[in-house]
Amino acid sequence: MSDSLVALASMMEPLRGFVAVGRRMSITLAAADLCLTQSALSRQIQALEQRLGVRLFVRTHRAIAFTPAGARLFQGADGALQQLQDACAAIKPPAHNDQVALSASIGVTGLWLLPRLGSFQQQHPGIDLRVAANNRLQDLEREGLDLAIRYAPLAAAAPNATLLFRETIAPVAHPSLGIARLDGPADLAGHTLLEFDHPGQPWLHWESWLQAAGPSLAGAKSILRFNQYDQVIQSALAGHGIALGRLQLIEPMLRAGRLVQVPCAAPAHACEHAYWLVRAAARPRAEVGAVIDWIVGEAAAGH
Repeated sequence: MSDSLVALASMMEPLRGFVAVGRRMSITLAAADLCLTQSALSRQIQALEQRLGVRLFVRTHRAIAFTPAGARLFQGADGALQQLQDACAAIKPPAHNDQVALSASIGVTGLWLLPRLGSFQQQHPGIDLRVAANNRLQDLEREGLDLAIRYAPLAAAAPNATLLFRETIAPVAHPSLGIARLDGPADLAGHTLLEFDHPGQPWLHWESWLQAAGPSLAGAKSILRFNQYDQVIQSALAGHGIALGRLQLIEPMLRAGRLVQVPCAAPAHACEHAYWLVRAAARPRAEVGAVIDWIVGEAAAGH
């Protein structure tokens, strides 16, 4: 006999987590999809296994796999959740023809999009632009999005993606710190390093940059780490320390003199990642086309 709805209610959240892991076959990727920590998602899976009294995954050092019970549950649960997603999407009222939904990461939204939205409103007062700031990689069609600005390697861009700009990394700081150069350990003395604490992007870590540039971390006063890149830049604007600047993202701040690029012996580092504009439809509506033209134009004007 099937579980009652009351009993099922307590399993809905763990079931969602289980399906997310099954779709990705990775707790790390599934946790990012659900905006959860890996430990929180692991606890959900353990709770579901305890509730059902069976093991659902076989865990190894580098991978996971379904047990027979897990494979059977995934086959039913994945289909059921997909039907729910499709049903919810089907009954949503259609978006206004003049509304355009754009997704971007929190950092890109705060540092690159927001400072430019005033010009967009002046140029296109009749277009309702909805910006969804989210670090999770979203399915555009499934989540009702028209466009997305994504950060990806040059060799791994989506087929329908338009290159906006590449990324260059260099130290930046508030001019009040008066840092003349950054060539050796003595130049770091008394200064705090501001770091983006993202394990998947080591090129934005001070240790990697300093190994290539020459100075040692030993000279720094301390390190402040942040889990959002826009927080790194806000801290730099407040004069709290030296940040590794993503020069294309913070170009308006450099142009206005709110931040300055710190001279150093090593040249600014061009990484293998870039920013891309991805569209949901091959032939977008006129309103979406106007937003595309505006974004591409802003990217070109800034570089």
